[in-house]
Amino acid sequence: MAELGSKGVTAGKIASNVQKKLTRAQEKVLQKLGKADETKDEQFEQCVQNFNKQLSEGTRLQKDLRTYLASVKAMHEASKKLTECLQEVYEPDWPGRDDTNKIAENNDLLWTDFHQKLVDQALLTMDTYLGQFPDIKSRIAKRGRKLVDYDSARHHFEALQTAKKKDETKIAKAEEELVKAQKVFEEMNVDLQEELPSLWNSRVGFYVNTFQSIAGLEENFHKEMSKLNQNLHDVLLGLDKQYSGNAFPIKAQPRKKTKLFARLRKKMSSDSTPAKANKSPSPPPDGSPITSPETKTVNHELEPSTLEAPGASIPKSPSQPAEAAHAGAEAAGSEAAAGAEASKTEADSGSTSLPAVVVETFPATVNGTVEGGASSERADMPPGFLFKVQAMHDYTATDSDELQLKAGDVVLVIPFENPEEQLDVGATAMNSRLSKLQRDEGWLMGVKESDWIQHKELDQCRGVFPENFTERVQ
Repeated sequence: MAELGSKGVTAGKIASNVQKKLTRAQEKVLQKLGKADETKDEQFEQCVQNFNKQLSEGTRLQKDLRTYLASVKAMHEASKKLTECLQEVYEPDWPGRDDTNKIAENNDLLWTDFHQKLVDQALLTMDTYLGQFPDIKSRIAKRGRKLVDYDSARHHFEALQTAKKKDETKIAKAEEELVKAQKVFEEMNVDLQEELPSLWNSRVGFYVNTFQSIAGLEENFHKEMSKLNQNLHDVLLGLDKQYSGNAFPIKAQPRKKTKLFARLRKKMSSDSTPAKANKSPSPPPDGSPITSPETKTVNHELEPSTLEAPGASIPKSPSQPAEAAHAGAEAAGSEAAAGAEASKTEADSGSTSLPAVVVETFPATVNGTVEGGASSERADMPPGFLFKVQAMHDYTATDSDELQLKAGDVVLVIPFENPEEQLDVGATAMNSRLSKLQRDEGWLMGVKESDWIQHKELDQCRGVFPENFTERVQ
């Protein structure tokens, strides 16, 4: 036959390969349909499963090791740029200039040596370890094809033996092919049966050596790097001593933190919108107080005790809801002032667009007994208790007079101690409420509920905290 290529591939050989593929495909179909039995070796199949698992683990380890090396290289570049920056800012007349240059040079050499040793002792070893898997994988696949050839030859020989009309020539030829296929299969099978368990057991030693090498290299690297850092620290300490009079002052953060966490402040300001009217009603535009849950509407005329003097304005303070509630309590308790302001209230009510209401407060009764309500609850509260808030976020105190808060802490809000320290709103009619306003906009004075229950000492436990870190709960 004529050759079809320079590699000596003949048409007969191509036809033979095609015939083998067709025979194998036919045999596999018959085995899947259950019309032909399949030779199985459970021990070898377990070895193949272990091989695939070992290959998968090794491939993942190689990938992660390359990522680790890339991170080491990135750290090397970052450290190099940082030391170069130090060299640039370190003026020539400063003491230790030569020492810093030497430290920077040793730092660069140490990173380079660490990366190169990782490549030599870990990555290259990893590549060698995984290099043996492709050949074994191809031999496993070839062994599977030879097993199909063996089953096909066996079935063909059995079919000729059980045929009604026997052809001894064909039977002899089929037997010869069966013996040949069995011999090829067994040779490959025996070799793999010996290599696969040995390869599986070798993984333990490989993992131990690899990670021991990485751990040892890291230990030496950090030990040498620690010496360089100590040397740099000593150099900078000497520089600091020589220029100790020019120390950089570190100032505490200013108390005024109105614009911190703007989104939280915006969220807290939404408490006064109609969306939360059922939970925490906001004060009306005319400054009238918030009514308690135990109120009853009698008619549409304003009670004088619920109004303030004309010209009084609502202070623009983050604690506006608390002030309005407290102002309402003061107005309800002052009967004499109510009578004096009744005529002025009627004149003002005529010019407002809101409907006038009269609010009467009735104590709640349970089984004929009057509940103490807020008064009994406030008996256990610190003096001047206004309302409760709950911390929505952690807050780290920056001054000695600030509260340290964790998310979920309940704080009892109280007024500041000295009225003259409060925020001056410039309204004469609001002077009686100055003790309820905050010294710094956006800050509240209070004591954590847990501290108050445990110690009952206001002076030692109270402190200020940012309002926008909390949410009013009562």
